[in-house]
Amino acid sequence: MTDAAPAYGLWSLVIINSAIFIFFAFSFFRPQTKRDWRSFGAFSAFLVALFTEMYGFPLTIYFLSGWLQSNYPQVDWLSHDAGHLLEMLFGWQANPHWGPFHILSMLFIGAGFWLLAAAWRVLYNAQKRGTLATEGPYARVRHPQYIGFVLIMFGFLLQWPTILTLLMFPVLVYMYLRLARHEEKEVRAEFGAVYDRYAARTPAFLPRLRFRDQDRVKRE
Repeated sequence: MTDAAPAYGLWSLVIINSAIFIFFAFSFFRPQTKRDWRSFGAFSAFLVALFTEMYGFPLTIYFLSGWLQSNYPQVDWLSHDAGHLLEMLFGWQANPHWGPFHILSMLFIGAGFWLLAAAWRVLYNAQKRGTLATEGPYARVRHPQYIGFVLIMFGFLLQWPTILTLLMFPVLVYMYLRLARHEEKEVRAEFGAVYDRYAARTPAFLPRLRFRDQDRVKRE
């Protein structure tokens, strides 16, 4: 559970990991409008803050060091593994990379990137045709790309929670909600009744359970 030497001050890893994940997100999301760039910029800031604490300077560990050392004296809080706070606090006694929170985080992150990619393909094809995106993930929710960003950020919070990213997360979720509302106004102005019918049957963020959809179809 302990490392022989501190695992921070590795600023090259901060830059490399931030660049890799930002590039992945960019390749899946491909921002075009000012609104896209705002959402992508906020997500990128979250990643930079995360990897800064993961490999650069563990601000959260230092801030909580007194309480952590008093309650968990057996943990080397300057080791890299100790940054997986949830695994440490819940007493996972093995490699935290195989702990339940880390595994769950990878599922959320993978699902988020998959949703970004799947949604982009549908949206790109719809934009080329000049039609409304209603297939794939858009058949289940109206804003799958924003959901993808939230899933990725939540996954990283499970894996490596920090004070800064915990503060940023609700702010970014609120920002995505506002961006989604502005986006809906623009799309409604462009597609009119077509979008109204689509919005009436498709929830904004939380997909309906399939058995509920089947019951609704039967009633109709």
